Amino acid sequence: MSRLIVSLAAGVAVLFAATACGDAPAPPPPTVPASVAPSPSPSPLPGANITGGPLDLLIVGVDTRINEPGWQPHADALMILHVSADLGAAYLTSLPRDLVVDVPAFPPAGFPGGKHKITESMAYGSAVRNGRPDPAQGVRLLADTTRRYTGIKEFDATAVISMEGYDELIDAMGGVDIYVDVRTPSIHRKPDGTRRAWDGDVQQVYQVGRTTMSGWQALDYARQRYLEGGDYTRQRHHQQLLKAMLTKATGRGVLTDIAAMDAMITAVGGLLQFDGGPHTAIDLAFALSRITPSTLTLVGLPGDAVYEYGAYRGEALAPVASDYFKALNADTLAAFTAGHPDLIYQS
Repeated sequence: MSRLIVSLAAGVAVLFAATACGDAPAPPPPTVPASVAPSPSPSPLPGANITGGPLDLLIVGVDTRINEPGWQPHADALMILHVSADLGAAYLTSLPRDLVVDVPAFPPAGFPGGKHKITESMAYGSAVRNGRPDPAQGVRLLADTTRRYTGIKEFDATAVISMEGYDELIDAMGGVDIYVDVRTPSIHRKPDGTRRAWDGDVQQVYQVGRTTMSGWQALDYARQRYLEGGDYTRQRHHQQLLKAMLTKATGRGVLTDIAAMDAMITAVGGLLQFDGGPHTAIDLAFALSRITPSTLTLVGLPGDAVYEYGAYRGEALAPVASDYFKALNADTLAAFTAGHPDLIYQS
């Protein structure tokens, strides 16, 4: 997928474009795209040619650290969304950022290949001689690496958003309602949202219970991994946040309003890169409008740390992950998840 289209799709909402609305500065009056403008003869709705699946989408949260010279972008959050053949159900799962995988050779970056953490594949693929790292190029290697690990032949769409962009998107939605399932102290923020300068600074703490979070709070909560369960707990919180965003977008009716979606996509522009091949984000949003919070299943794949010569090497998923991806590729996840209720995250 070499063509990256700038658009809005906040994580899982890559399917449901333009979740942003509410308290953000008002965007300019929406301009209905020419492809959907009124005409003397009826025009097909966006996505009308997407009549069936299954579909697989790659969702990437990127740690860019743009203020650090020479830093290469890493995939800080990596999720796969599978949509059933009838476009009526979806399954979201995560891969650990430190998952040890075989990364293929990538000539555009001069990378020879090898066994590395999956988060590093994006960094290696982003390398550009005598120039700034190219995240779009890095995504190509990340996608290839993920396909090889999961057996997925091709991703139907890819969405990449900087972790710094999430808070703006969530504020634009007017915040989100999240159930905090474990007491979560922040290593990044003080209670007023300012950054902690040192370990002795007072911490923001998210207490167990349902609460409405602003953008910085939601992103901060979802980023914490120094908890029981480590990165696997963080993966669960990532998925719960995305489902909360979908819930908010669905409740506001944005997902079936062409003009509203187009206006929001224009308003947030460069916060996200989206590649849907021949399909735009709006095409997918309308084609997958039957996917709602009640038909979106959050799946947690268990794993554990692996060591090499006594030192931490990364993460490896349990054998059930292989069975999960076999079911994904066969589009039998409904039966698989029914038989593995212990893998389902509650939100």
